Parts: sequence; structure tokens; C-alpha cells
Amino acid sequence: MTSSPYDDADPQPTLGTVVEEGRGSLPFALIHGEALVTCAVWALGDAGVTPVDLGTEWAGLVDSGEPFVLHDSLCPMTPASFIAACVARSGDTGAVVVGVRPVTDTVKTVDDGFVGETVDRDGLLAVCSPVVLPAAVVAALDGLPSLDFAELVAALAARFPVEYADAPPAARRVSSEDDVAVLAALTAPR
Repeated sequence: MTSSPYDDADPQPTLGTVVEEGRGSLPFALIHGEALVTCAVWALGDAGVTPVDLGTEWAGLVDSGEPFVLHDSLCPMTPASFIAACVARSGDTGAVVVGVRPVTDTVKTVDDGFVGETVDRDGLLAVCSPVVLPAAVVAALDGLPSLDFAELVAALAARFPVEYADAPPAARRVSSEDDVAVLAALTAPR
């Protein structure tokens, strides 16, 4: 077994869930012969996170006193070691930790219905997985403000410290069957 820069020998007890709600049927597409959502659940478990159902009562999460990890089913190949490193970082800093990837698409402004200037991508990030809520943040919330990760992170950043962790390429978010094919090629065993 090769080591990873994200390895943590002593992970803290952590609860988490894989979000597939509001993502259509794509979480059930296959990658390497398995459903995306299944791969995401395996990564969460391999990261040492105890999976709970998204419908778990929020009060139960608060009572656990544990951090809470949200893993997007559309980021199915996020390495478990990266998820574990984000949990450890959140525990060390007390901040919400969010996996992000650089934006590679061209982004334009729109003004009165007309396409305008190109936005500098250097200042943009694409939210992927995971989103790690430290126990204090879980306790301060009444529930999740959104299951859309970009909206969730924006809402959390308005109230809590948020740190961004550069996710590896395998953590990229898919939005179509074509994206799944690209991710499959990227993560194919060699």
C-alpha cells in the first residue's frame, strides 16, 4: 500500500453522509462497474467516517458531539485519504473545511442580457467534496441551509470560518455521463 500526503494515523470519531438528493439520476450512473453513490459511500467509510442517513435528526448529530462530513455523490472518486485529511484539518483549526478544485472553464460576465468581460479564473474555485462541519458548527446550526454544495458553503461562510482544501483531480465533480467517462479514464487502475 502506498502512502498518501493526506494519511492520518489517528482519525477522530466523525459522522457523515453522502448527498444524492436533488442530483437527478446521475448518482446511479456507473463508474468502474459501480454506482457513483456507492463509490462515494465506500470512500466515506474508508476515511473512517461513520455513515448516517441524510434524514437523521439534526439533534442527534448535535448530541453526538462529532464533526459532520458531507460528501457529494457527484464527486464519487474523492480519495478517502483526502476526506480524512479534511476532517483532521477541521479538527485542528475549528473551521469548516471545503474541498475545492480550480475553475478551468471560461467564465463571462452578463450585463443586461449581453455577454461581457471574461472573469479571471485565478480568483474562482469549484466546490467539490467534502464539506466538513466541526462539532461546534453542527451545534450552532438548526440543520443544513442547503444540499447544493455551493449554496451551502456560501451560507456557512457568512457565519463561520471556512478554509478551502485543494482537492486532487480524482475529486472532480461530474455533471453528465460524459464527465463520468472522463473521470473513469482519469481514475482507471493502471
